[in-house]
Amino acid sequence: MLRRSLIIAAALAGASVVAVAPATAGQYVAPAGSGALFLIDGHGWGHGVGMSQWGAEGYAQHAYTYEQILAAYYPGTALGQTPMKTIRVLLAERKTLKLSSDQPITVTGADGVEHTLPAGVTKLTAALDLAVDGGPAQPLEPPLTFAPSAGSYLTLGRSYRGKIVVDVSGKRLQAINVLPLEQYLLGVVPAEMPSTWLSGALEAQAVASRSYAVATRRVAAPFDVYSDTGGQLYLGVSAETPAATAAVAATAGEVLFYGDEVATTFFSSSSGGRTQAASDAWGGQSIPYLPSVPDPYDTLSPYHDWGPVPVPANRLARALDVPGRVLDATTTINPSKRVVELDVSSLVRGSETTTPVAGSLVQGRLDLRSTWFRVDVLSLQPPEPNPAVAPGTKVELTGLIRGAPGAVVQERTAGGPWSAFHRPKPNPATHAFTLVVRPKATTWYRLAVPAATSGSIRILVDPDIAQ
Repeated sequence: MLRRSLIIAAALAGASVVAVAPATAGQYVAPAGSGALFLIDGHGWGHGVGMSQWGAEGYAQHAYTYEQILAAYYPGTALGQTPMKTIRVLLAERKTLKLSSDQPITVTGADGVEHTLPAGVTKLTAALDLAVDGGPAQPLEPPLTFAPSAGSYLTLGRSYRGKIVVDVSGKRLQAINVLPLEQYLLGVVPAEMPSTWLSGALEAQAVASRSYAVATRRVAAPFDVYSDTGGQLYLGVSAETPAATAAVAATAGEVLFYGDEVATTFFSSSSGGRTQAASDAWGGQSIPYLPSVPDPYDTLSPYHDWGPVPVPANRLARALDVPGRVLDATTTINPSKRVVELDVSSLVRGSETTTPVAGSLVQGRLDLRSTWFRVDVLSLQPPEPNPAVAPGTKVELTGLIRGAPGAVVQERTAGGPWSAFHRPKPNPATHAFTLVVRPKATTWYRLAVPAATSGSIRILVDPDIAQ
């Protein structure tokens, strides 16, 4: 699925990720000379399309049934039974595999002949030479189907129900778990949602996971679904819990239909209070059952609100491949309140230019929880050029404050502490301000709010310079 639910790994291939932690343990202090400081606050975790898992638990705590929860997130859908009984899950694609069981394994080659592997670990390579039936190793014709003895499981890193089919794809081995759809869900639901949550939420998750698997299966491929974030998380037998198993049983075979088609029931961890329409998230035509809807009980989520995430301008420039010295960054939002584009203003060889960056790219490069965010800015700049001055010389600093309520200018002289010096009043339209200072000794200045401070700038005072 194009989302991450309770545990997200949002990194883009080939992209540099800025590791900037929110300033929760004390005040974040940007490095001197790092330029403007951007403070990013946001809502929710994940793409926000379809069901919010935290919101579903909130609904359940307010006595909503799973049918009512699903209707709130997927309007216009109806419950029905799926004819799909079996599913094929891609577990691994590697050069070698280690398959094991605590009981003998039956292995069947492409010729349909059954063989027996002893209990223990069997290492598989692309040659598929196996010591079966108590004899020496011999090559078997792929695909090979491995089946456990009654009452045992096959293990490939984790233990799995059902059979595992191994085929050769190029020089790599594909391992595909083939098992009943309902057994697959036993390893999905507790991987996607905490089993300590209420039954209404778990049952809604069971239906959403079942529907998503059926709607997105790769019919023409050797497998139907992925076992990781390429689909939905599937952790096999080790993840199973009594509560999740009960939720799967209570909704056995149920999927959501929109008309005659099974709905693609996207879900994510937390919506931040409003889900995102699928068309806003990924473009294309609107999907009637995936609109933007209020999510009143997502307030339960610890990720309902997050931030501020402090990002100095020089780090922002590197992460987003923006040329020059970054001056400002403003957002364009879609009807679902998510950021479609971040317009980054920068100074390149004396000229101001704007670089548009997709909101999803910003989320990935800055490791943000969602694209529902706002950007505040604290910027204080010295004059250009910034030569040494005589004591008491008038120096004009320029600044920009957008958002960041309560921002103050702080000052410090060599060896001294930082202290509040001035509370700026930016122009309401431009957010800009100017500040005249007359330092008597070399002084550093910066902008500060309770959570963070901008990088300091220095006005060098030379007592040997005559005014």
